[in-house]
Amino acid sequence: MMKFKIQWFDRLPSTNTFLKESVEINGVPGNGTIIAAREQTQGRGRQARQWISGANENLTFSVFISDRIDPQKLPSSTMAAAIAIRRLLAEEKIPAILKWPNDVLVNGKKICGILSERISAGLIIGIGLNVNMRDPAGIDQPATSIFHETGERQNLEELLDRLLAHLAPQLTLWKAQGFAGLRAEWEAGCPALGSTVTVRDGDSKRTGILAGFGSAGELLLRDSTGGNLTVWAGDLDI
Repeated sequence: MMKFKIQWFDRLPSTNTFLKESVEINGVPGNGTIIAAREQTQGRGRQARQWISGANENLTFSVFISDRIDPQKLPSSTMAAAIAIRRLLAEEKIPAILKWPNDVLVNGKKICGILSERISAGLIIGIGLNVNMRDPAGIDQPATSIFHETGERQNLEELLDRLLAHLAPQLTLWKAQGFAGLRAEWEAGCPALGSTVTVRDGDSKRTGILAGFGSAGELLLRDSTGGNLTVWAGDLDI
């Protein structure tokens, strides 16, 4: 089972950026090293989107994985983390769905985003979970939080410990089996399967039926001819 070592900081621009720079300056940290920030001022999402988190509002942290990772497994690393988040939210009686490739939604609103970045020394998985947030102005789309859904504030350090109890087995399973080990739970949490969706990537837009997912977690989009298009990246409109 994967083990973690947590380093908490009161304020950081971006936990992913801090961890990458730390690897360059100080060398490779231990596998499972976590950088967590109580406030994040320059957080990043996919496609360089900004994600800002006020003091003690949200859970913002990055996990470093130093093991050799098969490149085929990399796309599904965010999916493993999303499953762990969904399990944590279930403990809070918050029903969540999984949105390919890296978001968790509640009632159609974003509650968590995940960003994986490959570096020469390994892999960094950055996670931002909206916890005590009241004002979603720093999020790039309609958003919610655990507080909005339950009316209760959370202790961020305690919540991270609870999340890691779910994240450890999911990352261990992912490292051993890739998306194959995640497929059943991912598909169970993805209600858009079989529905008409649109995938946007920059200026391009493709619409079709979400037919399923390939062996590495890539999206399979059935077009009007009945053939499946393979999509590795993009924003999914459900």
